[in-house]
Amino acid sequence: MVYTVTTLPTTRQPGCPFDPPKDLIEAREHGPISRLPFADGHQGWLITGYDLARSVLADQRFSSRRELMRHHPSIDYGEIEVPPAPPGEFLLMDEPQHSRYRKPLVGKFTVRRMRQLTERVEQVAAEHLDAMEKAGPTADLVTAFAKPIPAVIICELLGVPYEDRGSFQDDIDKFLGGEVGDEELFAAYTATQQYLADLVAAKRADPTDDVLSDLTDSDLTDEELRGMALILLSAGFDTTANMLALGTFALLRNPEQLAALRADPTLTDNAVEELLRYLSVAKQFQRVALEHVELGGQTIKAGTTVILSLNTANRDPERFTDPHVLDLRRQDGGHLAFSHGIHQCLGQQLARVELRVALPALINRFPTLRLAVPAEEVALRPETADIYGVKSLPVTWEV
Repeated sequence: MVYTVTTLPTTRQPGCPFDPPKDLIEAREHGPISRLPFADGHQGWLITGYDLARSVLADQRFSSRRELMRHHPSIDYGEIEVPPAPPGEFLLMDEPQHSRYRKPLVGKFTVRRMRQLTERVEQVAAEHLDAMEKAGPTADLVTAFAKPIPAVIICELLGVPYEDRGSFQDDIDKFLGGEVGDEELFAAYTATQQYLADLVAAKRADPTDDVLSDLTDSDLTDEELRGMALILLSAGFDTTANMLALGTFALLRNPEQLAALRADPTLTDNAVEELLRYLSVAKQFQRVALEHVELGGQTIKAGTTVILSLNTANRDPERFTDPHVLDLRRQDGGHLAFSHGIHQCLGQQLARVELRVALPALINRFPTLRLAVPAEEVALRPETADIYGVKSLPVTWEV
């Protein structure tokens, strides 16, 4: 008999801020695929197994189109008509529209180009560590370190004046953080769209040396460029910021792993991949079957919503040994933290560079770094947030 999850879990266990909700782990224990009823009577599916999640992400019989999706199982979509994604927001599109927007960007985010940014990331990290040390010996790591570093880098890549970062940081937090009502969320999204529309117009009039200016020399419309910039700005800032903060929290709660990383710099690359797997801040994606598909011994009917729990897939015991253990020397890699298939994260190499530079710089600058509050008092983003993480991370160190 197929296991049924009565509702999509939204609460993590007390004292377990890095683990998926217990009900998701329990669902995986019953098998890699479960039924998931929606409030409007739609019978959807929940994928918690690694192999099935990976296969769906690579299968173009499953659609990413926004207008086909029921984004929240608790909402009755009977009378709701979901519009298509705005031009340029290619994460919520299928081929060929998806490639129209992604293809011009691929060459700008190659491994080689992103590695060339290493020296600049080192410089930015050092500047913020200097400021943090000067203002210390306490700090909120989120505002002092985790947010500013990816914000500086993505601003420079897109040609966003860094002094304008206040115009988008708070708004991005609102529409990705899962803690504001629909009206405030829409206002934040609209404000970001307007800011980017003005930025695109400025780049058209006076191009500079950045990705957005390069894209203006194409057949893409202003509206399309605005949508593409929104995807790049949101993903390039929010995801890495939360990985830096939550990754530091996880290391502080696993002191033997932290000590191993400090002692062995060659462990850095492997440590970053393990933290990406263990934390999976982009915790779930959604797809809709375009035709009947046989999956995990079940028939997924055309039009059916499938929710992919990537944080649970990345803890699948059939794929990873001791999956709930943070092991920076882990050898069974291949996580899905950056998704898979045609929608695999375009900026994954940039995120890796930032994490590989910033985390060792932080822990080596402050060898006595520790939490300034009990772990259970660290403020976490809710499970309803698109990107999981900490809202603040008070830390302290010896001077």
